[in-house]
Amino acid sequence: MRQPLIAGNWKLNGTKVSAKALMTAVLEGAKEIGKAEIAVCPPFAFLDLGERLLSGGRVRLGAQNVCTEAGGAYTGEVSAAMLAEFGCRYVICGHSERREYYGETDAIVARKLAVVVSNRMTPILCVGETLEQREQGRMQEVIASQIDAIIEHNGIASFGQLEIAYEPVWAIGTGKTASPEQAQEVHDFIRHRIAGHDATIAAKVRILYGGSMKPGNAGELMSQADIDGGLIGGAALVAEDFLAICRAGDAAAS
Repeated sequence: MRQPLIAGNWKLNGTKVSAKALMTAVLEGAKEIGKAEIAVCPPFAFLDLGERLLSGGRVRLGAQNVCTEAGGAYTGEVSAAMLAEFGCRYVICGHSERREYYGETDAIVARKLAVVVSNRMTPILCVGETLEQREQGRMQEVIASQIDAIIEHNGIASFGQLEIAYEPVWAIGTGKTASPEQAQEVHDFIRHRIAGHDATIAAKVRILYGGSMKPGNAGELMSQADIDGGLIGGAALVAEDFLAICRAGDAAAS
């Protein structure tokens, strides 16, 4: 069985005080987690704090975004090399909010994946459909296009160097959640899409669920055959909720 990964995406939330308290609480609670891998992805401003608090501990540090360029005249951007210097293990790439609000295309996401890997970090590739696309029966078409674009730009071998997060856009921050059966159907589709190119990579790649996973539904979601953890939004901002999801990941791995 694939080791579950529970990654908290804090988005644009927190202060120095609250970030320290949350990281400290998660780090302490992680001592009880035996099997699931745990990561937190705070805003850039708190990466230094994360490096100091989490370095060498049970909880991995991740970033929410990265620049496609190595350096230069790109005001406001942060390079992969800079993230690596802060000890980041993971970098979220292609989150639906980046695609929607900042115009990130599949080609841009592919370039971000490449720079993350070249700096010895692991990308978390986000894919998913909007409510309109799902209601139009285009879910498979949309996700296939997002996956195929990465294969075209970076090659199938790149899927052996990343994690995938399926995030139904209609379930992010809305309180709506795909049923375990709906989520499993899409995770199975993603795995089979990759298997069409390389069955060995498909069997190993972790596919996380990223649509309003919380303590009440985490166990049932992660008990599905192809759901290997979660990319957690709102629940990641409450230490006990996040740790409860981590414990559910542990139970699913048993």
